Amino acid sequence: MKILLVVAAIIVNEQGKILLAQRPEGKRLAGKWEFAGGKVEDGETPEQAIIRELHEELSIVVHQDDLENFWFLSHPYPEFDFHLLMPVYICRKWQGNPQPLEHAALQWEYAHEMHKMDMIEADTELVERLKQLQFS
Repeated sequence: MKILLVVAAIIVNEQGKILLAQRPEGKRLAGKWEFAGGKVEDGETPEQAIIRELHEELSIVVHQDDLENFWFLSHPYPEFDFHLLMPVYICRKWQGNPQPLEHAALQWEYAHEMHKMDMIEADTELVERLKQLQFS
């Protein structure tokens, strides 16, 4: 099974809500909700990758000092023949207003409300961990 290294950001606003992005039509798992992020390119560190991905996907600027290491997710996707490895960062500071440049939609949600969203399978355990934190 192929190993796929991706990064994700838990973007938290001043009200303690977290930004979710809906996967667009034509992509795997279309219509499901996820955290912003993407693949780590050759030669990139995970921090460089998440900064690039947030700019490409959401049109926001994030600096490395604004990223807080949070968790490292590991999840198999046998139906797609890959195993996902994902460093996850918390981001509470950015420049710009998030725009859905590569997603169908964006939505701000409290962690304890995310169970109502049709989230991608890999994020299920991450959502459970987020419920234990107090964001505000």
